[in-house]
Amino acid sequence: MTPLTPAFLSMLRDRLRQRAVTAGLDGLLLLAPGNVAYASGWLFSSNERPMGLWLPVNRDAVLYVPHLELENALTVPGVQVVTYAEFPGVTPPALWMIAQTGARRIGIDALEARHLAAAQSLVTQIDLTDHCLPERAVKHPEELALVRAAAGFADLVLERFLAVAADMIAQGATELELEADCTSHARAAMVTRHKAAFAGTRMGITSSLHSGPRAALPHGAVTHRVPQKGEPIIVGIGASLGGYHAESAATFVYGDLTPDQRRVMQAMQDANDATVDALSRHLTCSHVNDAALAPIRAAGLGDAIRHRIGHGMGVEGHEAPWLSLGDATPTAPHMVFSCEPGVYRPGHDGWRCIETLIITDTGVEIPSRFQSTHPFDARVIA
Repeated sequence: MTPLTPAFLSMLRDRLRQRAVTAGLDGLLLLAPGNVAYASGWLFSSNERPMGLWLPVNRDAVLYVPHLELENALTVPGVQVVTYAEFPGVTPPALWMIAQTGARRIGIDALEARHLAAAQSLVTQIDLTDHCLPERAVKHPEELALVRAAAGFADLVLERFLAVAADMIAQGATELELEADCTSHARAAMVTRHKAAFAGTRMGITSSLHSGPRAALPHGAVTHRVPQKGEPIIVGIGASLGGYHAESAATFVYGDLTPDQRRVMQAMQDANDATVDALSRHLTCSHVNDAALAPIRAAGLGDAIRHRIGHGMGVEGHEAPWLSLGDATPTAPHMVFSCEPGVYRPGHDGWRCIETLIITDTGVEIPSRFQSTHPFDARVIA
């Protein structure tokens, strides 16, 4: 397992250049942070200072960065580096970058509306299509290898929780203490295994852990609350390696499953299965969402649905396409999605599970294996 190579990143940029040629453009100026990271391989920290990557159709790529990032940017292979002084500057950085390109017909993936009129005065044509989107949506084998590896470490957090949670809760452990133990365990394993090859890159584990009534808050804060007998505990994990993301999550029950809790967990499992089936048939993203949520509604839990069934993953933890109402993108082999059935009953309880799904030529691969190897009866801790 190694980071993406300069040759691979050069291939990605060449594919984007070909899209510019097809669109009749002089090149693409990438301003969306995820697109810049995708095409450059530079996993920078996004902030108020814009970064840009200019991909002319017939010259080398140019990375535009604030001057304080010069030394970091110079480590990026295969690109020239040009700096601007500071943000916000006399000239907005996006307009400065457009002028620097010297292009007359330019594609820009993300441009603030307030800069559009000034940008149009600098060129003869602006194409505001995100030409990166279709390239990012369909992954290459090298990218999928990183997604699979990240999924394994997300699963490791859940394995650790299942192994230690009962003893820790019996001793009064809080949500925060449970989360800290499990994530630090997985992060240490990731660093031990990959520190040589991925030195200097980000190796990330992010997590959330909510119990009882607080589990009804999909994005609630992790607190000093101690889980109580009979309550669900949602453990949600995001992991990244070499810039590529995966997710895994499960809902555990501290104590025996009640008939109502079993009904909820069965509905969520049925939603997982429906998602896999719909992706295998290459339905549109919107139709996958409809098919996936149908079992939850059929179980009488439709009023407890709070969100779509999933989203794309890659260089960003959440990226297009979206398994949601309104996204007509056809799903296709080598796309990566999360599957996140959730049931939320405010004031009572909440339930969510997540799997990372990779569409293949013949079906769906599930690199996050925790739920497959631990059916919901095995997620009861006591």
